[in-house]
Amino acid sequence: MSTADFALLRSINTPIDLRAHPESELGAICSQLRDYLIRTVATRGGHFAAGLGTVELTVALHYVFDTPHDRLVWDVGHQAYPHKVLTGRRDRLDSIKQGGGLAPFPARSESEYDTFGVGHSSTSISAALGMAVAAEQKKEDRKVVAVIGDGAITGGMAWEALLNAGARKTNLLVVLNDNDMSISENVGALSNYFAKVLSGRMYSTLRSGGKKMLKQMPTMWELARRSEEMMKGMVLPGTIFEELGFNYIGPMNGHDIKELVTTLRNMRNLKGPQLLHVATTKGKGYEPAEKDPIKWHGPGPFDPASGTIFKEKSTGPSYSQVFGQWLCDMAASDERIVGITPAMREGSGLVEYSKKFPTRYFDVAIAEQHAVTFAAGLACEGLRPVVAIYSTFLQRAYDQLIHDVALQKLPVVFALDRAGLVGGDGATHQGSYDHSFLRCIPNMTVMAPADENECRQMLFTATTLDGPSAVRYPRGQGPGIAPVAEMTALPVGKAQIRRMGSSGLLILAFGSMVRPAEIIGERLDATVVNMRFVKPLDEELALRLSETHTGLVTIEENAVAGGAGSAVLELLANCGRSLPSLTLGIPDQFVEHGSREDCLLAAELDLASIESAVRRWWEHQPAAKVMVNGT
Repeated sequence: MSTADFALLRSINTPIDLRAHPESELGAICSQLRDYLIRTVATRGGHFAAGLGTVELTVALHYVFDTPHDRLVWDVGHQAYPHKVLTGRRDRLDSIKQGGGLAPFPARSESEYDTFGVGHSSTSISAALGMAVAAEQKKEDRKVVAVIGDGAITGGMAWEALLNAGARKTNLLVVLNDNDMSISENVGALSNYFAKVLSGRMYSTLRSGGKKMLKQMPTMWELARRSEEMMKGMVLPGTIFEELGFNYIGPMNGHDIKELVTTLRNMRNLKGPQLLHVATTKGKGYEPAEKDPIKWHGPGPFDPASGTIFKEKSTGPSYSQVFGQWLCDMAASDERIVGITPAMREGSGLVEYSKKFPTRYFDVAIAEQHAVTFAAGLACEGLRPVVAIYSTFLQRAYDQLIHDVALQKLPVVFALDRAGLVGGDGATHQGSYDHSFLRCIPNMTVMAPADENECRQMLFTATTLDGPSAVRYPRGQGPGIAPVAEMTALPVGKAQIRRMGSSGLLILAFGSMVRPAEIIGERLDATVVNMRFVKPLDEELALRLSETHTGLVTIEENAVAGGAGSAVLELLANCGRSLPSLTLGIPDQFVEHGSREDCLLAAELDLASIESAVRRWWEHQPAAKVMVNGT
């Protein structure tokens, strides 16, 4: 990259440097920032289209507000790459999502400008309100801004925060970044004019002064209030925010840097809850991303000139694709099957299903709690709902899972994608806890497939049960066992012995850890069991084998604390069986971002680390009969 191409951008190492530039240069800075994002993300991949859509907004916010003294809170963080560039991380942007590189989302540990760590959506308004109230309590003169997208604002938590903020009348600015193309026709000179006027000092003064005067005349006050609401309702889509207690301004063109700066300056000193509605184009400035923002949401490395995304070589279907094909096959044979997703159609493998069965496909937006209880309602009426959800996002609907599904023993199937360590999206997205938080729920059946075909058969098994069930599978591809078209229900709670050894070592493996266990079992002449079910465990087999072996190892891609290994040890203890044991899984720490291989290594769940841990432990057991490579 030529330094001359980014002369202005390279002069900005912090927002203080940005604010030193004259306003006339902001357009050029935005152009260079957008070009820098395109060229940099092309080398590594990463979240892309959302950031291109917030270039002008990010520049305007850091230009007008005194960050980091003024607090800027991003929602989710997909759109925060421009923010990272302007806050001292420009030259490290190509390391984002890589092991040891920049975090994929804003992280408090990374920069003082990252005021709140994010990754899951709909949190910004709650966090920003907390910061604003704290400023009041501490009598500190600071502004607080929350930036939330039109997708994230569909989450229930965002509306809880809006209701609270509107009732408190705390000084807070919420910027609604709306990149839904349906409102693009409403954005132009007229709406920009409205935004500028409604945020201006004259309108604000007349509005507040008029309120004081007219409140002395109740009849006139009510007439004026209703007239204002009617006017805003006719020309602006902000009536609902006004009813919640916010002063609504917009919509305005989110790519007009001059008007953004003017409007934000006007709003900076307005009192009470304010909401600025800006319309942006996802992928702005890069034609392929503008045409297909979903495809370009988080691409891998690509050629910026041609728009060709370099795809990784595939040796078979991913677990997500196995699930998607299974759901299509099931829906074709059973009209009761319905598919539900909280805004994760592409990631969960539901694209083909949504096209083939549009009337039985439900995207409920970023609303995991609603998704689960909606499924419960469908199940009450005899349908067989399948909720496709990432492991990390099911955490957000835990109460609904217990109270609305499990307590009523409703036959809802949870297809848990991205279970275990997911890689580049980091700690907020690791599926580290579902073994632990699912196995303690009564009525739940929890399955962990060892390969692609077993995943298909387990999903089918789930639909045959009369209560709730979960099939949890990892990101990406499995060991390459092609799914069989015919579907057969597995015996519930029954494990599968993969090899019998003679060393006295027993390895009980769950899900993705079965294949590494088999390799280690061969090298140590151990007995290896594919446990299949986290709940119910195959108690009979585990107890029987514990009587004929002298050491036990459990391996799972889940937190050790409270996981499947803990369930096995609880079983043995309750039955009075004492056996030297080693439980392997994700340690009691958050595993940060990197490739999936990096994350497995960090958790010491890669093959070499597992084998080393098992050997060290087994060689120190008095009863061990160590067999290494058959010798």
